[in-house]
Amino acid sequence: MNTFGNIFRLTSYGESHGAAIGGVIDGCPSGIEVDMDFIQNELNRRRPGQSKITTPRKEADEVEFLSGIYDGKTTGVPIGFVIRNENQHSSDYDNLKDLYRPSHADYTYSQKYGIRDHRGGGRSSARETIARCVAGAIAKLALKQLGINIIAYTSQVGGIKLDKFYTEYDLTEIESTPVRCPDMGKAQEMIELIQEVKSKGDTIGGVITCVIKGVPTGLGEPVFGKLHASLGNAMLSINAVKGFEYGDGFDVNHRGSEVNDVFYNNNGKISTRTNHSGGIQGGISNGQDIYFRVAFKPVATILMHQETVNKDGEYTDLKARGRHDACVLPRAVPIVEAMAAMTILDYYLLSKSDRSFL
Repeated sequence: MNTFGNIFRLTSYGESHGAAIGGVIDGCPSGIEVDMDFIQNELNRRRPGQSKITTPRKEADEVEFLSGIYDGKTTGVPIGFVIRNENQHSSDYDNLKDLYRPSHADYTYSQKYGIRDHRGGGRSSARETIARCVAGAIAKLALKQLGINIIAYTSQVGGIKLDKFYTEYDLTEIESTPVRCPDMGKAQEMIELIQEVKSKGDTIGGVITCVIKGVPTGLGEPVFGKLHASLGNAMLSINAVKGFEYGDGFDVNHRGSEVNDVFYNNNGKISTRTNHSGGIQGGISNGQDIYFRVAFKPVATILMHQETVNKDGEYTDLKARGRHDACVLPRAVPIVEAMAAMTILDYYLLSKSDRSFL
């Protein structure tokens, strides 16, 4: 279960305080032009220490490709890569070795494996997501050649949320603020809230909205391979994600007559007048924008005293140390994009393999 995808597949490895994080990408088509600057920029967007509202851990997060790329293009063979860990403070976790941190994977990992790496959470740490960003960047480069574009942004932090549909925002403004929100006024409110929460040693959650443009019709499989189900699986595999909805989602206070997407002839092309379905009908893309939202819980590591138990079930008190995000949203935006890119490319490749043989 360390492998994601059907045809375009990522197998990742590594722990937060191990020597490195890395992966192998299999099933990538040959001939994809590899823009190293673009890939590094994607990693920089996820990188810790990029602003005052993210964890101060300093990592270069430079990727080294070991195979599968030659003369600036993918060759079709497995792409191996590695990102070295360079700034671990493992001693920050010494006091947690025998304790179970509230809402962490400490207890479940120890029960499943009989052993756990307490340093930064080991394999359960969000540091693992850097491998996803590498594979996602490769997928984005492939999708770019197909005219498919993916962009995500922070649409809510705590009780501060955007109140307009994504089409009403200038999505080119997302990278203008460290919180990655296209509404400059709301972005500043979000930043101030994160800073306030951080000053108290606490954390806060929120919502990321993602929009995928240029998706052709016909991506998705019937029944158990529905496109929205796979996108949901991809998003729910991200650390701290608690919810996924696409299209109108949980906004159910409407009649069918109000939200049915009516078809019409758009200069010879069948289209829909609205897009309440979020670009997917019957589990298959219909050619409209795919849009969805991902809910993130408050980061479980808080710099405050909490009660817990140790491995012997004895009550004890703990206060986490180390460098942590007060809000994961800004750094999670590129991770959401990466997982969406891998899913869409995977389903595009699947669509090329499930046509009639003759």
